[in-house]
Amino acid sequence: MSDLLLVEQCKQNNRKAQMAIYRQYCEGMFIVARRYMKDTAAAEDATQEAFIKAFTRIHQFKGDVTFGAWLKRIVVNTCLDAIKARKMELQSINEEVFGHADEDDWSTDDAVTAEEVLKAIDELPQNYRVVVQLFLVEGYDHQEISEILGISESASRTNLFRGKQKLQQRLKHLRYGTGY
Repeated sequence: MSDLLLVEQCKQNNRKAQMAIYRQYCEGMFIVARRYMKDTAAAEDATQEAFIKAFTRIHQFKGDVTFGAWLKRIVVNTCLDAIKARKMELQSINEEVFGHADEDDWSTDDAVTAEEVLKAIDELPQNYRVVVQLFLVEGYDHQEISEILGISESASRTNLFRGKQKLQQRLKHLRYGTGY
């Protein structure tokens, strides 16, 4: 059954359609949530909360993007809300000193695997980790990141720049076995 047909049935509060959507997307959305939440239980909670939000707001789905993309945005926002609720504090930044980061230079050693990059991202300080994930993994731009996190675009660029530097250091040390 197609997503659009399932979504239409969900709009009519069809529980079987909701269960079919849940089964189809729960694993992928949990993986997305796990990238933001430090522990499995928090990622499971965020995933469940996101599905509840999606089903209660399913009438807002207009079909201008795929259902999966719409749901993924809800999952990401739910995770970010949970992080904010834990009083995530972004470091204060002297925006004049740092200016804009070079966003195009994400080169790493060719031997570095995607798994190693994701693990290194996960080990970044939270303020850098969230911006790097939103930019690099999820594909948000600085305007979207600034709106999501409630920070300036310049702060987003600076946190990305600093996060990228720390990420490259971690990956370099990983390659040469020198530790952090």
